[in-house]
Amino acid sequence: MGHLFGTDGVRGVANTELTPELTMDIGRAGAYALAGQLGRPPKILIGTDTRLSAEMLESALTAGLCSVGAEVYSAGVIPSPAMAYLVRHYKMDAGVMLSASHNPMPDNGIKFFDGTGYKLSDEVEDEIESFLGGRAAEIPRPVGEGVGRRFNCENAVKDYIKFLASILSGDKPLAGMKVALDCANGACYEAAPMIFQRLGAEIFSLHFKPDGCNINVKCGSTHLESLQDFVKINQVDIGLAFDGDGDRVLCVDETGAVMDGDAIMAVCGLALKKKGQLKNNAIVATVMSNLGLQIFCDKEGLGLRRTAVGDRYVIQEMKAGGYNLGGEQSGHVIFLDHNTTGDGILTGLMLMSTLKESGKKLSELRCIMETMPQVLLGAKLGRRLSGDIRQNEKIDQAIGELEKRLLGEGRVLVRPSGTEPLVRVMIEGRDRAAILEWAKALVQTIEKEMR
Repeated sequence: MGHLFGTDGVRGVANTELTPELTMDIGRAGAYALAGQLGRPPKILIGTDTRLSAEMLESALTAGLCSVGAEVYSAGVIPSPAMAYLVRHYKMDAGVMLSASHNPMPDNGIKFFDGTGYKLSDEVEDEIESFLGGRAAEIPRPVGEGVGRRFNCENAVKDYIKFLASILSGDKPLAGMKVALDCANGACYEAAPMIFQRLGAEIFSLHFKPDGCNINVKCGSTHLESLQDFVKINQVDIGLAFDGDGDRVLCVDETGAVMDGDAIMAVCGLALKKKGQLKNNAIVATVMSNLGLQIFCDKEGLGLRRTAVGDRYVIQEMKAGGYNLGGEQSGHVIFLDHNTTGDGILTGLMLMSTLKESGKKLSELRCIMETMPQVLLGAKLGRRLSGDIRQNEKIDQAIGELEKRLLGEGRVLVRPSGTEPLVRVMIEGRDRAAILEWAKALVQTIEKEMR
């Protein structure tokens, strides 16, 4: 079989690519691989987002896990970062989140967390895949008392809220602030309004009524238009837009201007530095982060460590180097002192706390970092790719010509998506109109060469 796990777990169209049969097999393989490490059947927590396919796939996954003797605990609809916290809080051996994040509603996905709240390593994922292929016959089928059982976790969302509330000091630390919350009709629809209201903010909720089909539909972090309009019309201090599973957030200031993950890290990083709380005086970001973040860090005397795209690689670098702030331009921001993965709600809390302490408007804070014009397009392919796309001679030549045109005042980055059948093309430069045309031409070249 081909490589199943991408940079953020397994994803596909539910019931055609990600079938109940495959999901059950992944459950069996995952439980057996974990049992081999533990020397006993594992205890595993399952959470989902709000997609219609969640119940179907959770049932299949549970069947697979229990067939190998695992104890399964269902948390219901929770944000992905809640899973990262709750596996530690409940002392689970692992957690599985069923979500396709910002992807369209027909998609779904399977993302494993280990017992410490981190995503499974590539090595463990490779072992799970090996049991889905030639080693499938090794997986036992216990009978009688050896079969696993399923339990409900009734207080999962409430326990996550208690954890978030403990991070900011004071009884009502966000009192006097107005925040608009775009919950994307996804996994944050319950938790986000609860925590911001609990901490004293006046909340305005948008897209918080999931029906199984409306997750990410013209809302959330991939569609900011309705939030931008709402913030301006209702004169709120800040707007926060989560994605479908709540591990990322983008922000809108009081003028309707957007703050992406780079700008959020700049604002929060500088605030942490001034308090002496930014470990090793550096931020970790990916190669996709805007050149403006590098310019900002150089100006403020901060280090910027770049990694491959994917929050798992950001977290690996943070752990290895002892850093506590990192993330991606897309809104995955990791405050490693508090949680082990990108956490949209936590990021919103930290940004609002910084905003209140500053006594400024968010538009003033946002301007500490100048964002270079950047164009990001996707070349659509019929299959998911991996490896260096520049091995294709014509694509490599096209990229090289663009790099010469930029004259050292921009970047060209081309990489296959780890979750979708796309090649992402990013170009930075001072002339937005020019780089847009160059990006479109490069996309056409890639689609022609890789079809």
